[in-house]
Amino acid sequence: MTIYLKLIWSYLKIGFFGFGGGYAMLALIENEIVTPGWITEQMFTDIVAISQMTPGPVGINSATYIGYVAPAQTSAALSSPIFGILGSLICTLVVVLPSFLLVRYAGHYISRHHNSVALQGIFAGLRPVVIGMIASAALILMNEENFGSTSPDIIKSIAMAAIALGLTLFTKIHPILLIIAAGVIGCFIF
Repeated sequence: MTIYLKLIWSYLKIGFFGFGGGYAMLALIENEIVTPGWITEQMFTDIVAISQMTPGPVGINSATYIGYVAPAQTSAALSSPIFGILGSLICTLVVVLPSFLLVRYAGHYISRHHNSVALQGIFAGLRPVVIGMIASAALILMNEENFGSTSPDIIKSIAMAAIALGLTLFTKIHPILLIIAAGVIGCFIF
C-alpha cells in the first residue's frame, strides 16, 4: 500500500513543478515514474502516444493510466482492478490539486498586480524554462521504442515524421486523418 503514498508524493511534485503543460511535464513524469521501475520505458512511450490520441491533457491522461497500472506492477497483491481504479483516482486528483490551488489563490494576486515589475520578471524567467522542458520532452521521446533499433526503421520513422510535419504545416488535412493514416501505414511498413 505504500505505492499509493509514493504516487501521491510523485504527482504532487509533478503538479507543482510541471509548468508549461503536458509536454513540459513529460520529463518529470519519466523521472518520477519510470526511474523507480513502476512502469517500463516502453509503457511510458505507449502512454504518451495514447494520451495524445485521447481527449484531455497529457499530464492528466498519463496520471490516470499510471495510477491504474503502477500498483499491479509493484505488487501482485495489488493486481485487482479495484486497486488500479483507486490508483487512477488518486493520481488524477493529486496531479490537478496544485494547479487548482495555484489558480485559486494566486489568480487574485496576479490579476491585482499584473503590472508589477517583479511579477513580469517571474513570468519572463519561466518562459525559457518551459521551452527547455518541452525540448527535453522531445528528446525523451526520441528513443528506440519510438524510432526502432535498426537503420531502416529509423529512416522510415524519420520519413513518416517529416511527411506528417509537412502535411500539417502546408496542407489543410485534418490531424485525425493524419493519425489514422500513420497508424495504417505503420501496420504495413513496420
